[in-house]
Amino acid sequence: MSTDPANGQAPIGFIGLGVMGAPICRNIMTGSGRTMLVHDIGAERVQRLAEKGARPVADPAALAADCGTLFLSLPGGPEVEAVLTGPGGIAASARPGLTIVDLSTTPVGLTRRLAAELAERDVRFADAPVARTRAAAEAGTLSIMVGGAPELFAAIRPLLALAASEVTHCGPVGCGQVAKIMNNMVLFQTVVALSEALALGEAAGMDRALLFETLSKGSADSFALRNHGMKAMIPDSFPLDAFPTDYARKDISYALELARELGFEAPGATLAEQRLAETSAAGYGREYFPVMARTVRQR
Repeated sequence: MSTDPANGQAPIGFIGLGVMGAPICRNIMTGSGRTMLVHDIGAERVQRLAEKGARPVADPAALAADCGTLFLSLPGGPEVEAVLTGPGGIAASARPGLTIVDLSTTPVGLTRRLAAELAERDVRFADAPVARTRAAAEAGTLSIMVGGAPELFAAIRPLLALAASEVTHCGPVGCGQVAKIMNNMVLFQTVVALSEALALGEAAGMDRALLFETLSKGSADSFALRNHGMKAMIPDSFPLDAFPTDYARKDISYALELARELGFEAPGATLAEQRLAETSAAGYGREYFPVMARTVRQR
């Protein structure tokens, strides 16, 4: 492992430079002043970070061998598993003492299994999924929910704080994912309720904007109403690849998977999954997921 001559600390690694990963990487690199080694399957994404001072590395395993802390920001469980334990993955050649921080949203069971496998190789692992919007990622005001040993949380918290205004230790490994998955489960169910209220209110003759403005003054007020509702559903504006419908479907599937593993029924989450599936089938898989309001209105 090399040492960053600027500050005597090991370089930081970052794999996954997508909508959320790129600004998180940039904020950590800028705030820490440390060398940032980056990898992504998209050459243009890598180039944009290289222009900010990051150092591209073509191979994830080689990147992991040359850094002290490695962040992952990937689409979901299959991608995280492939990077860590798949052919040519990081685990096979991981240096003892490496710390891996998974910012992705990943199934709880998989997270705990991967952490156990890495621990056998003396690699520390924390799950640290992120919440809030792309704008929050750009501003460094995300909420990050961390699962891992207390001493590991204390070690990685200063770096996470460069990308977030709230960094919460949720418990042992996997509990960050529990918190994130439950957060999104509640969010999706709330957006289903908002979609139904919007469709029903309009059908009854009320102005859509006035309806949500009025709801925001009562007990129906929520983050989802003010952000997903007023900023996307009211203007009927759903940009591509800003938390797309298909990503939301993936996240709700993790909630339902956890419910099955624990023997719970989750009818509200099941309904949210159905609405998201209908929205994707209608051709809105890449649009911002509150676009489900369109399909609910057309039911």
